Amino acid sequence: MTVAGQAKRKKEPATPLPNPPPQGGRERSARAETKQVAPAALLAWYDRHRRDLRWRARPGETPDPYRVWLSEIMLQQTTVRAVAPYYARFLERFPTVQALAAAPLEGVLQAWAGLGYYARARNLHACARAVVAEHGGRFPDTEAALRTLPGIGPYTAAAIAAIAFDRRASPVDGNIERVITRLYAVEEELPAAKPVIRGLAEALTPAERSGDFAQAMMDLGATICSPKPVCVFCPWNDACEARRRGDPELFPRKAAKPEGKLRRGAAFVAVRHDGFVLLRSRAERGLLGGMSEVPTTEWTHDFDETGALDHAPRFAHATSNGIAWRRIPAVVRHAFTHFPLELVVYKGHVAAGTPAIAGARWTAIDTLDDEALPNLMRKVLMHAGPLIEGRPGAAFNKRQGRKAR
Repeated sequence: MTVAGQAKRKKEPATPLPNPPPQGGRERSARAETKQVAPAALLAWYDRHRRDLRWRARPGETPDPYRVWLSEIMLQQTTVRAVAPYYARFLERFPTVQALAAAPLEGVLQAWAGLGYYARARNLHACARAVVAEHGGRFPDTEAALRTLPGIGPYTAAAIAAIAFDRRASPVDGNIERVITRLYAVEEELPAAKPVIRGLAEALTPAERSGDFAQAMMDLGATICSPKPVCVFCPWNDACEARRRGDPELFPRKAAKPEGKLRRGAAFVAVRHDGFVLLRSRAERGLLGGMSEVPTTEWTHDFDETGALDHAPRFAHATSNGIAWRRIPAVVRHAFTHFPLELVVYKGHVAAGTPAIAGARWTAIDTLDDEALPNLMRKVLMHAGPLIEGRPGAAFNKRQGRKAR
């Protein structure tokens, strides 16, 4: 090329960003190389249509890393609609990371009760303590440093770094996976496609306004590029390969998940005549760690109900085990991430003033909503029917909601 030709070439406008590495065969490669995906178009859309969320800084405001972190942990596997009231109550109770670090774990679990995935609450508490003890109460501002904190993995570290500190980071949640796989028609199935998707997202992320770009991607996936997309309103509709093909609903491709094997067991709702119900706390580690529950058998694949009452609570100073257990018709069903569960429920009454069995405690029925009861146990107590004669069954505030944002 001549010197004049080189000078002329320098004056040509640059493309918005280098195209991400192509995925798939030659035909896909050629399409990816000619595709122009402009981050500026998405940012312009975001400036007009951004969602107004409690934890999101308004234009011109500086994001609060504590609020960003808290919202990102709460939003894992949980909907925005379900998180919003929890976030408001939690922030009122623990307005700063210092307040959260100083709180007892039991109080944190109680505030979290009903939101599900309770390991998040334990990690939240541990992380707050680490931030206060090791970082002087200030969140670190890089992905690498954030990932050293309890409960913060690659996605959350990237989200905090981008949104709170405007670092060039590329968080990839379920919404962003959907956007990227449709934009580039990624044929690989999830979860194997995650490294490919992450690479494409990183190549697309601009150096400036990275935090806004991350939130714009989340909003696009939540409102326009949803499971049933509304492509006509998408700022990238002309650049989207799946839209060009006419099959965006088929992305992302997902490998079939093996179903977990059913586990079964029995739960025992013991009620004292003076208005108390028997509860205990689960072990700190493991499923539903540290949460409150009524006594139960183990949950096994080969549970035999004929021997269930052998595991019922046994009260001292009373005859015939101190209680006449009545089986409540039907079962309580609950789905955990890795297995479904069915519990048969037995209910019985004991005299006022009966001491609690070892490892358990009597809890006033009127205060049950203040207990750190997971949704499963709330189902069990409601299934048991009226706990006090003449009153309706146990009722709780609605605290549930799951899956993508």
